[in-house]
Amino acid sequence: MALKDTLLRIFTWWNGQTVSLALITARSGQFVGTDELGNKYYKALGPLIDRSVGPERRWVVYNGYADASRVPPGWRAWLCHNGDVPPSEEDYRPREWQKPHEENLTGTAAAYRPKGSQLSWGARPAATGDYVPWTPGE
Repeated sequence: MALKDTLLRIFTWWNGQTVSLALITARSGQFVGTDELGNKYYKALGPLIDRSVGPERRWVVYNGYADASRVPPGWRAWLCHNGDVPPSEEDYRPREWQKPHEENLTGTAAAYRPKGSQLSWGARPAATGDYVPWTPGE
């Protein structure tokens, strides 16, 4: 591993698994499964240190850039303790109305910019004159 990659793993969390997360995962993580995007899911081994904290600890190691919108709905439910059975252990078929994952494009050149936005291309449409400002006493 190059020095740059090592420093990125130590000091950044958005480019993949950090060194501390790798140590925690190796020491106390039990692999549960992967999703279609290559994200890996883990849960804590053994009893909790303090039962007052809540249920078992679950986490995801992203395949690449850390973006919460890259977690499919079934795995999101498992991570948030809305389901006890991980999607890797159940036969889940998406409904016909469910759409496939789309990457969150906010902050990129491909982000949605509606007509009239300062960041959209082209000229802004002219004012229609239908705005009447409010004044006190009217």
